[in-house]
Amino acid sequence: MRYAALLRGVNVGGRTMAMADLRSCFEASGFEAVSTVLQSGNVVFEGPDDPVAVAARAEKGLRTKFAFPIRCQIVQWPRLTRVVADYPFEDVASMHRYVLFFEQGLESQVAAHLEIDPGLERVAVGEAVLYWQVQKGATTSSAVATQLTRSRFKEFHTNRNLRTLEKMLA
Repeated sequence: MRYAALLRGVNVGGRTMAMADLRSCFEASGFEAVSTVLQSGNVVFEGPDDPVAVAARAEKGLRTKFAFPIRCQIVQWPRLTRVVADYPFEDVASMHRYVLFFEQGLESQVAAHLEIDPGLERVAVGEAVLYWQVQKGATTSSAVATQLTRSRFKEFHTNRNLRTLEKMLA
């Protein structure tokens, strides 16, 4: 089965790693056809048909190699393809387009607590994701960004620019 691993908090806040080291970590963990995309913790690889076991093996390998815990979202390739295809907002030059991947069904809880300014940002709930379009320059100060920093959501999501996900699928 083909997967994407989306690591949270890589190459930000002093937690740096070379993508060659990340690739070798996944290979040493027994995964095949491993490649990385960009410098922000995106790994494409082949593994067994059990995503729960794949996640456990990947996180154990990451913890061993890098000596600190790294959360990763393991996304099966067909789901990643659907998520990207289902992005609901048009491409507007003044806006960033993101997909926020959640664990534990938190995407609906985050969306329920949002009071957004529709002139600044838009959100839509998807398959364990929030689709988010936000005005350039407001990415860290918007209602969505503020909600995501709350302790009950902070550790259970990772986000990617839609262009990054498209590069992964290419």
